[in-house]
Amino acid sequence: MCLAVILATLTFVLRIFRWQLLLRGDDGRRLAAGPLWHAIAMGFMANNVLPLRVGEVVRTLAASRLTATRFSAVLASVAVERLFDALTVVSLLALGLLTATLPETGLHAKLAHIVAFGGLAALVGLALAGLVVLYPSAAERLVERLIPSERVAARIVGLIDGVVQGLSVLGSPLRAAGVVLWSFIIWGVSALSFYIMFRAFGIPVDIPGALLMQGLIMFGIALPSTPGYVGAFEAPIILVLGLYGIDRNLAAAYALTYHVTTFIPITMLGAWSVVRTNLGFASLRGNAG
Repeated sequence: MCLAVILATLTFVLRIFRWQLLLRGDDGRRLAAGPLWHAIAMGFMANNVLPLRVGEVVRTLAASRLTATRFSAVLASVAVERLFDALTVVSLLALGLLTATLPETGLHAKLAHIVAFGGLAALVGLALAGLVVLYPSAAERLVERLIPSERVAARIVGLIDGVVQGLSVLGSPLRAAGVVLWSFIIWGVSALSFYIMFRAFGIPVDIPGALLMQGLIMFGIALPSTPGYVGAFEAPIILVLGLYGIDRNLAAAYALTYHVTTFIPITMLGAWSVVRTNLGFASLRGNAG
């Protein structure tokens, strides 16, 4: 069980190296790992203790302030990171569906439709992001034409400039390949943590089952939810384990144990980062203004 918790926590550390590929300083410099780690830790801590996924905003504000990088560029890098996360998780979910030994039921068919829809949505988002990078001037002219308020239009145009900088990774095949590789490493390690926890509970579910469960969890917590994704996290676990014939009480015990034991380390690390950087939530709100 301890190994599963360590691996789950390790996925947050691995995000540093992917973010260094996605985000560059305003002067093009490679950003240091320390500030990015503090932003990641504080962001995920905030997601655990605050509702509506505000941790994404906290992470963006913290990274912008700690690295002295334009907010819009950091925001764009987080958006691209989420797109790569979606593409990776959907790919692994599809692999899980293809290789899992599940009964052919109506629910199995619905899962396949969910995977197809999620993959399409992620690809559309990635394509739109690429168009902004390729045709920033056209996007800015469209904004100026459609938005009657010059002040609002100017703010959006400034945001597009930052987005173009943040999405510049899409124009570098080498960096993009690195982002894809790190994405599969991150989510592969995450799936492995689910599998190892299966073993700790004596649950006879294989790696494809872990991939399937991980994918459905990501769909479940994708939308703004309760602090720490309480309920939204456990429901997909109980559902998938039920497909494998696992007793509901055992499935619920597994879900709660995994959630609580992996919740604590990143929350404590995030709290330490708040103290270490002296960036409280009130300070970040002031920075947002």
